[in-house]
Amino acid sequence: MEMAKIGPGVAGGNNRQTLTDEDAEGRRLFQKWCEDAGLTLGVDKMGTMFATRPGTDPDALPVYVGSHLDTQPTGGRYDGVLGVLAGLEVIRSMNDLGIKTRRPIVVVNWTNEEGSRFAPAMLGSGIWAGVYSRDYGDARTDISGDTFGASLERIGYRGPARAGAVRFGAMFELHIEQGPILEAEGARIGVVQGIQGMRWFELTLTGMAAHTGSTPMRMRQNALLGMAQVIEGVERIALAHEDAVGTIGFLEISPNSHNVIPGEVRATIDLRHPSDAVLDRMQAELETLVREVAAAVGLGHRLAPISCTAPVAFDAECIASVRAGAQAAGHATRDIVSGAGHDAAHTAAVAPTTMIF
Repeated sequence: MEMAKIGPGVAGGNNRQTLTDEDAEGRRLFQKWCEDAGLTLGVDKMGTMFATRPGTDPDALPVYVGSHLDTQPTGGRYDGVLGVLAGLEVIRSMNDLGIKTRRPIVVVNWTNEEGSRFAPAMLGSGIWAGVYSRDYGDARTDISGDTFGASLERIGYRGPARAGAVRFGAMFELHIEQGPILEAEGARIGVVQGIQGMRWFELTLTGMAAHTGSTPMRMRQNALLGMAQVIEGVERIALAHEDAVGTIGFLEISPNSHNVIPGEVRATIDLRHPSDAVLDRMQAELETLVREVAAAVGLGHRLAPISCTAPVAFDAECIASVRAGAQAAGHATRDIVSGAGHDAAHTAAVAPTTMIF
């Protein structure tokens, strides 16, 4: 509740988009709490924060726990934040009880998990895992033209450590489900088996801006009309494949004036499925859809991939430990596949990883 006071948002939620002043304030509060708990804080060159409690074996690889503190523009109090602050509470509890661990325990706050300001999502963990380069990350721009690198420097969280320099033995990420399944079935804990694949695209449709009153309907090149047809088409593609989802959640219309036919519209397209083969088919159908719509309306088009995350299967031993822990605590469990992307998708390629919903 203290963290939620920073960047108050809509309906009790929060707006702490990555690398904003609000994000910086939340980071400072988390840093203070970590220092109060006796942790040593490290920050890498992409701003990801690592708070370490030492183990008794200095050569043992650490166990990571954590998630992210950045939010969507209308994010909740718990998305991501739960995993970071629960990790800190684990440390506090071990301190209170005098528990020592052989391995170091590291509480991590990954930078730019959401991707709402700088696409793609999970950028900090992706650079850490070697999926993206630092130069690629620094060059990402938001809607106002600000770059990731300049924004990181501005808030003062460009750390000295090379992203990916520190390795670990396992990663556990606690997260809210962000869906209705656990609540509907009365299960307290989701034992996460993996994460479905996700592909993001940026689509730009280009027509001709013209006066709405003096341009006949049959002589228009309305970019928004074309995008409307693409939106309907994405819905059809997703519905045609079991367990698939497809969404257009961002639109930028130019010139966005009352009496001007839209000359250019930009959108992001989000396709997800647990199978790479199905995602291949969905992508091919999307490419065909865009070509056909552009030809029919008389538009130029550019469809560019901006993120491609393969389906992820989590580590069997980590999954078993989550199930055993939940059962020992008396919680009803349900095996589940994550419908949303998470930093654990990138860490799973480097070390044993799982999630807890």
